[in-house]
Amino acid sequence: MSFFMVGCATMRGVDSDVTAFYQWGAAPPGPGTTFRFERLPSQRVVGAQQDYVEGLTRTALARVGMQADPAAVRYSVQVMVNTQVVERLPYDQPGYDGFGFATPGVFLGGFSSGASVGLSLPMRFSEPYYRRELTLLMRDLASGQVVFETHALSDGAQSETLRVLSAMLDAALSGFPQPLAGPRRINVQLPR
Repeated sequence: MSFFMVGCATMRGVDSDVTAFYQWGAAPPGPGTTFRFERLPSQRVVGAQQDYVEGLTRTALARVGMQADPAAVRYSVQVMVNTQVVERLPYDQPGYDGFGFATPGVFLGGFSSGASVGLSLPMRFSEPYYRRELTLLMRDLASGQVVFETHALSDGAQSETLRVLSAMLDAALSGFPQPLAGPRRINVQLPR
């Protein structure tokens, strides 16, 4: 029994809400299909950050059979990431401040050995909460049309952005090149 408990303790899941759309026209890409990255002007300005994102994307696309080759390219890939840090209360309960009572006030207490009067001043202990959005677009360079589009949304207290983005990319590419239609919630397990 302890073997299973240890195994569970060494993995952590990243949940992503994923939607994907495709319209390949002819045949969908097979193993070894080539691509290159395409950047917006704003992504060129933050070059180093976009390099990290594209490195993670290159690895995720390789896992589904795509190959980065800017010389003999069939598709362009554009990946956009937005991360927001949201301050929130622990346990996300309205009125709970993490310590003491939910609101300031005076309390009275009576016991068999006497009475007491006190003052409650709630203390806030906020922890960061991350909301991450990822969009990946694939364009057929022969026609100029977007043939694959996927979006992943993940939120939680995990601060390791690169590891979470890697899991989100795997979720966003789940079922590639012809993923199931409609919104899906996909959990990708990461080792701790």
